[in-house]
Amino acid sequence: MSETTSAPPPPSKGQVFLRRLASTAVMWTLILAALFSGNRFVSDGVFILLVALLALAGLVEFYGIAEKRGMVSFKVSGVIGGLLLMVGTFLNLTGRLGTSGSPARVNDFETSFLILFVLGLCVRQFVSKRNVAGITAIATTLFGLMYVPWLLNFIQKISFFPFPPGAPADAGKYFLLYFILVTKFSDMGAYAVGSLIGRHKMIPRISPAKSWEGFGGAILVSTVASLVFVYCFGAKLVGMNYMHAAILGVVLSVAAVIGDLIESLFKREAGVKDSGKLFPGIGGILDLLDSLLFNAPLMYLYLRHVLIS
Repeated sequence: MSETTSAPPPPSKGQVFLRRLASTAVMWTLILAALFSGNRFVSDGVFILLVALLALAGLVEFYGIAEKRGMVSFKVSGVIGGLLLMVGTFLNLTGRLGTSGSPARVNDFETSFLILFVLGLCVRQFVSKRNVAGITAIATTLFGLMYVPWLLNFIQKISFFPFPPGAPADAGKYFLLYFILVTKFSDMGAYAVGSLIGRHKMIPRISPAKSWEGFGGAILVSTVASLVFVYCFGAKLVGMNYMHAAILGVVLSVAAVIGDLIESLFKREAGVKDSGKLFPGIGGILDLLDSLLFNAPLMYLYLRHVLIS
């Protein structure tokens, strides 16, 4: 008689929380350690390498989710386009193309790139002999590029933001550290509070685990983290005060939850639980990045038009 082995019990909520915390801490510690290394070659080189790898891996996962949903896309074109967009923005921001690196100059580059990318996708469809779903392929490929690499590009814009004379030389790095910590504390607050006392579901048809109590926990923990960070490092954050810290704590926490729900919607439609299995306790790259994707442009816009105006 053959013995039957029972499946291992699923991890507890506490174990899942610790795995999420460890996976997140390891990934962003590597990026932030590179940023604060003190060597510009290491700082810039490792930073763009890691951010580009995250963007491209997330983009591949997105196209995989779309494929499970039965949607075609031009994966290779999308990945190449995402890489060129990330590197082009980096070269503009750091002045390696002989440009000033100003926000307007970078925005012009990205707008021009997206126009050419759409044109290139149309030409790609012209030469395709088997794909009869051109509109779907073009739309899915373009949306993937804008959802992952383009949104994640705002992390670069925060880090290399052109602050006015007199600002600390590493102000952009501290704003990036602030943005990541506040966003991730929102994630942890939502998970911890929701796991402990979550009773009222937010949108169960999209994400059965998310509750209104967890949503409140996200806002509370994120706002407290924002205020504490400004108390400790306020001198590095140009234009920041406690009022801005409270506003950003609420805005970034709400947007983080919405970003998480958006990715949950994609996974739900594709019938998958996680976007991948790269990070223990989290899932794939998109599961790691989902709350950051929409927060990055919000942080950048607040920095550019409110704090530095």
